[in-house]
Amino acid sequence: MASSAEPVLVAGSTGYIGRRLALRLVRGGNAVRCMARNPARAGDLEEAGCEVVAGDVLDRESLRWPLSGVRVAYYLVHSMGRGASGDFAESDLKGASNFAEAAAEVGVERIVYLGGLGEGRSRHLRSRHETAQALGSTGIDVTYMRAAVVIGAGSESFQTIYWLVRRLPAMVTPRWTSVRTQPIGIDDVVECLARALKLDGNSEIQIGGPDVTTYGGLMDETAKAMGRRPPLRIGVPFLTPRLSSLWLGLITPVDVGVARPLIEGLSTETVVTQPPGPEELGVQPESLGTVLRKAVAEIEAGG
Repeated sequence: MASSAEPVLVAGSTGYIGRRLALRLVRGGNAVRCMARNPARAGDLEEAGCEVVAGDVLDRESLRWPLSGVRVAYYLVHSMGRGASGDFAESDLKGASNFAEAAAEVGVERIVYLGGLGEGRSRHLRSRHETAQALGSTGIDVTYMRAAVVIGAGSESFQTIYWLVRRLPAMVTPRWTSVRTQPIGIDDVVECLARALKLDGNSEIQIGGPDVTTYGGLMDETAKAMGRRPPLRIGVPFLTPRLSSLWLGLITPVDVGVARPLIEGLSTETVVTQPPGPEELGVQPESLGTVLRKAVAEIEAGG
């Protein structure tokens, strides 16, 4: 495990998962170096004791200093989101390649990356897998952690489900609502990432919660966590990912540019096929009902 004097780099530290991970690591006694395109957004991390540095994965020269002196680096960068420009898959691949090359040049030994479960045709999921391959392209060891829907107030996937349930007592739903998934709570994801610091070598770890459901079932369970009756769902076969994303853009605050690749990913089954997953790291994930109640309470409290 990294010593308290040896910095651990978190790239993507101002994102939802990256911010929580950085705080978890610094509370655990690790020296944490947080890399962000806009360090001004990381004031809370600096106050918590993290070192905050500027760096952009699309600018290779900006990566040498953040990665210098680091043995383990977390890569939690994703180009799909608000403010992104161009093709997110192309940007993700370039960013990961730049990061891997710069990391190899300065002697980084291992990269920990959080990607997605599922092997379908979705560009979103395919891009996540290609990112993992790019991170290992220079021979650096990669811990490739893979999760399905992350249940938490800042998760775009969960926000989509939450706002659909909140705003629609009945909805026309496409076939993806019958696809199986194995959600996991944000606290368990962060704990798995933090404990991955002690691993060595290359590994793929699939993480999921104890409950397997469908996306329709996830809507029903979210409604229960909100104290509501589950919405009436009327299935139709012709609602394409494009139409679904436009519909979501009207009903929910989730950005259409984010919604479409997310919806494409929802058409792929995302369940753990290589156990034991979190248990391998000593983590016992909380039940779906528990993490949903926590996420709903955080959203409704404005968090």
